[in-house]
Amino acid sequence: MNAVLIRHTRIKAPLGLCYGRSDVPLAATFPEEAAAVQARLPWMPATVWTSPAKRCRLLAERLGAGAVKVDSRLAELDFGLWEGRRWDELHGSEVETWMRAPWTARPPGGETAGELLRRVDAFRKQLLMLEAGRTAVVTHAGVIRAWRSLAERRSLESVFAEQIEYGAVYEAT
Repeated sequence: MNAVLIRHTRIKAPLGLCYGRSDVPLAATFPEEAAAVQARLPWMPATVWTSPAKRCRLLAERLGAGAVKVDSRLAELDFGLWEGRRWDELHGSEVETWMRAPWTARPPGGETAGELLRRVDAFRKQLLMLEAGRTAVVTHAGVIRAWRSLAERRSLESVFAEQIEYGAVYEAT
């Protein structure tokens, strides 16, 4: 399978916003950023899989010469009640516990990083079995980190420490 992982382009939101699954708008530079992503692709994808988030779907539609398919397993980490709040507003023992161990701790009403990893693993295994052609996956930084953790057999913690830029393109294995 030939596949690439693509992070959505920049968003229009306040700096430091916890937005995970929130439907935040794209930056005004979306057309230029989408063209830059397309120029970095090694080939035109036959199939484009995407997160349900509008910021991913719009990019997927720009890149998709063929079918665009939505899969909820490609959604960003669910931050529950923290969604839409600024990180510097979040205080207390729940936040401290999550910051120390996001792999097992969960934001109120959200999911753990371990749960994110399991759903990405299920999608990845299915994709590796089903797709034989050129495939693009448009998603989020958290999903890309989880995928890379699985593919590279690295700890989720080490991969989560790495920066994933907006519009980044990675080879998927």
